[in-house]
Formats: sequence, C-alpha cells, structure tokens
Amino acid sequence: MAATLCSRARAPSPILSSSTLRRRLPLVGAFCMLSFGLSNLWPISSKTGSVQSLPFGPLLRSKFSSQASANSIKMEGGSGSTVPSIVVYVTVPNKEVGKKLAGSIVNEKLAACVNRVPGVESVYLWEGEVQTDSEELLIIKTRQSLLDALTQHVKANHPYDVPEVIALPINGGSLQYLEWLKNSTRD
Repeated sequence: MAATLCSRARAPSPILSSSTLRRRLPLVGAFCMLSFGLSNLWPISSKTGSVQSLPFGPLLRSKFSSQASANSIKMEGGSGSTVPSIVVYVTVPNKEVGKKLAGSIVNEKLAACVNRVPGVESVYLWEGEVQTDSEELLIIKTRQSLLDALTQHVKANHPYDVPEVIALPINGGSLQYLEWLKNSTRD
C-alpha cells in the first residue's frame, strides 16, 4: 500500500525504488522504536531539552503521558504476574537459518516469540575489512533471566563465528502480553 501511495504521489525515484521503500521503512520504524523506545523520548528535564525542543514533543506528551490504562504496566514498580523481560536482536545469514533458529528457541521455551525480519543489510568491520551482507533479523521476546541460556543456544546453533546477541530491556507494555511472555517461557 505504501508503494502504491508513493508511486501515485510522484514518479519513481531512480535512487529509491518503491520495493526498497516498502522493505525498509517498516524496519527502520520498528528498529527505532525498539532501540530507543518511547521512554527514551520522554522529556526528562527542561534543562536537557530532549523531546521538548522537537516538533513532535507535544504530540508524544499528549498521546503517551496520560496515566497508564488497566491494559498496560510500567515494569519499574514490578508486578507479581510479570517478570523482568527483554528484547534480543540476533542476525542470521538467510531465511532457512532464521526459521530453524527461531523454531528451536521457541520450542525450547527460551522465548515466547521470535519475529523474523527479512531484508536487513548489515555493514560491519570484520578482520580489518568493511563487509556488507544481506541478513535476516530475529527479534526475540523473553525473560531477562533466560539471556545466558538463550545466548548459549544461539552460539551452539548459529553458523557465524561471532553471532550477534544484543539484549534491550522491556520497560513496560501490555500487561496481558507480558503475562503471556512469562507463561510461555521456562522458569
């Protein structure tokens, strides 16, 4: 749909095709939200000038700063029905490896859910050379307490010498989802 809207609005750009736009925009948005989170966009103090100086600051404050509803929870205070949870990024070389690794992670109850995001292009330094590879990104939702076991599982079942395993905290979210995450993973 985004490609249709873009192609009707203007002629296709030789630099960015509609298929590239369709592939990359959702990934960029998801990556930014997962990496930075809304909590990092909150105005911390007027002296830092964080969100308050951005044009979308008032929108974020009006949409997201109201009191938490019954369906969401801030993890900081703790809740007996949830556990400290994380999102883990793992890149894999292709669809087949991603599918197999995601399935084994969920089957072993090391995570409640693994999203497979195709079309990631990684640029990195390896053995003194800049490399560029097409990869698939696994976005893994799990308990913080399972990070070591998950890391060992990835290392044992991954074709890379040094697989990416990066964990980010989940600071809050849907209470029902976080309870499901807890109940879908091993203790």
